[in-house]
Amino acid sequence: MNVNRRILIVDDEPQITRVLRRSLTTHGYDVRVAADGEAALELFGDWSPELVITDLSMPSVGGLELCRRLRAISDVPIIVLSVKGEERGKVEALDAGADDYVTKPFGMDELLARIRATLRRAPAPRESDTPQMIEAGDFRVDLEARGVVVAGREVHLTPKEFDLLVYFAQHPGKVLTHRVLLAAVWGGNYVEQTEYLRVFIGQLRKKIEPDPGAPRYILTEPWIGYRFNAGA
Repeated sequence: MNVNRRILIVDDEPQITRVLRRSLTTHGYDVRVAADGEAALELFGDWSPELVITDLSMPSVGGLELCRRLRAISDVPIIVLSVKGEERGKVEALDAGADDYVTKPFGMDELLARIRATLRRAPAPRESDTPQMIEAGDFRVDLEARGVVVAGREVHLTPKEFDLLVYFAQHPGKVLTHRVLLAAVWGGNYVEQTEYLRVFIGQLRKKIEPDPGAPRYILTEPWIGYRFNAGA
């Protein structure tokens, strides 16, 4: 099932990369390794991995900078590994473009579950009569091409931003709790990770709102969650 799913591991600790390579290869993934961000970027251009797993602390180009550079050229999913477990570190990584954050030390089963969840991005098969387009107010969302137009302006979203917007667009006007949104977009194991939602809502607002400081589309329901107003 995982055959030919390409994963790039970026870490300067040989012991970590050895364990990850062996375990992921055993589970059918095609794995390559880079010791720092510079080498990772070079390998990325030649090999086009489907997932990048990177440490934060590395010589030359570190994990945060790698996330930023990858996000400038690609929507590839990124999982960050770090011994830093505090919320600020997670927020920095997510804000730099990471899709997920795993704290060292971690169990291999947990990491494999995170990898499966992150790679599970392909749209589910749809019946022929299922709409491929969501049109609501100012929004036109192409589910097949994963394209978004807001008030006539094309907007480029990362995979997680797109998934979050789709869920909003499918439930306009409804108050969606933090837990509901996290479970729908990230999965049931993420319902307590409210910092994920805060970061991605902020990113989404910067891209779709005329004034992110005074949002008109994604409205905050204090202590509860968010409500999507599609506009006129």
